[in-house]
Amino acid sequence: MPVTQRHVEIMDTTLRDGEQTSGVSFSPSEKLTIAQLLLTEVKVDRIEIASARVSDGEFAAVKAITGWAAENGFLNKVEVLTFVDGDVSVQWMLQAGAKVMNLLTKGSLNHLTHQLKKTPEAHFAEVAAVVALANKEGLECNVYLEDWSNGMRHSREYVFQYLDFLQQVPVKRIMLPDTLGVLTPDEVKEFVTAIVERYPNSHFDFHAHNDYDLGTANVLEGVKAGAHGIHLTINGMGERAGNASLASAIAVLNDFLPEVKTSVAETSLYTVSKLVETFSGFRIPVNKPIVGENVFTQTAGIHADGDKKNKLYFSDLMPERFGRQRQYALGKTSGKANIENNLQQLGIKLSDPDLKKVTQRIIELGDRKEVLTQADLPYIISDVLDSNRIEEKVTVENYVLTHSKNLNPSVTVQISVNGEMYEEHSQGDGQYDAFMNALKKVYKKLKQDLPVLTDYAVRIPPGGKSDALCETIITWSLNDKQFKTRGLDSDQTVSAIKATQKMLNLI
Repeated sequence: MPVTQRHVEIMDTTLRDGEQTSGVSFSPSEKLTIAQLLLTEVKVDRIEIASARVSDGEFAAVKAITGWAAENGFLNKVEVLTFVDGDVSVQWMLQAGAKVMNLLTKGSLNHLTHQLKKTPEAHFAEVAAVVALANKEGLECNVYLEDWSNGMRHSREYVFQYLDFLQQVPVKRIMLPDTLGVLTPDEVKEFVTAIVERYPNSHFDFHAHNDYDLGTANVLEGVKAGAHGIHLTINGMGERAGNASLASAIAVLNDFLPEVKTSVAETSLYTVSKLVETFSGFRIPVNKPIVGENVFTQTAGIHADGDKKNKLYFSDLMPERFGRQRQYALGKTSGKANIENNLQQLGIKLSDPDLKKVTQRIIELGDRKEVLTQADLPYIISDVLDSNRIEEKVTVENYVLTHSKNLNPSVTVQISVNGEMYEEHSQGDGQYDAFMNALKKVYKKLKQDLPVLTDYAVRIPPGGKSDALCETIITWSLNDKQFKTRGLDSDQTVSAIKATQKMLNLI
């Protein structure tokens, strides 16, 4: 028999709680773009987009989102954090065009006593008054129990007193936040189970923070315990260590809880993650699950070999689910199978002897540059195969390059020609020019002319970064004939020196 799945609501709070990440502030147009993507592409059930009364900019952003949402049938999915402040937040909501308010109230006796300095009865009465006013104005109400996690730990009687009261108040959802991110998975399971069983007719959301890196685990336990909805943020953004991550939580629920389902489209998670990274300036760690750059990258040769033979290192966490591809990074731990996987993706096939030479070259480069990319591979192949056809009678043994402010660049070079060592020093307009001037001094002693440099081109692989491999292609003219040599290195001047050494051996 097919498993009957219960739907768990996903509320994304990147634009409210996530924006409380230190140093992050979205513009109104950025907020609108993210809101549109979350509702139309990622397909979350709800989004919390702002706190009421914060600023004129926040008001403008909310108004833009609610205007778009109203035109496209999403207005009931757009929510705003509000406060127990009489009619102030309600009026702000009405002016902004929002229809769903998430009322922030006190979920622990400690907060109630020391921050509000009120009795439970007084607080409950104020909450009831705001909810009644909101309902009168046509607004839908959800209620946050701030510091609920500590409330359950230290003042459970108060929490149940409050929840008993809320059964008589017209609120749609009751939201249970682990405000300080202090709960363990076992506590989440115990606390949520106790509440869901005691109040079977109420809808409860669980809101996890990640201070102990337990956010995703707590979400899993909260849903297993019966939570009807969970709150998440893109890239785990939020105050302090952030909130439970949208991508991680969705993957965990889909893979480990077959009895539940969500509306989220996994294939859109990476796209929205990268967009939010750009808008926020909040960089995604490369090892962050699901959306980090490295999480579907194999570097060790033994892993690549296992994948090739029987997908031995695959799991259900396949990159294609999230609109991504598996990659095989190239570095000093790469083996032949790893490199063959990359070559296959590029449509390149090498003989075994050439493959061994390319593998050795990658290992050598990996000792100096931690990880090479697939885009580097054609350059490495070209360099290795080009070098193999040249007999090395001339080698640049040592050099010192200097570049100082208000002083001409200078080079001291030591070069071996047919086993005999020469050393010269020279200056020039740049480091490579100084190197060539020193080289000319050596060849003047050998009574041999050097070719004329007619063209000098530098390129890095498409999409390369500042530490990418650099290929220098130099065109030389000798006796009215032109030829080219290539050099490859992560340093531009060194790659030019390598290209020049090839020229010296060719002549």
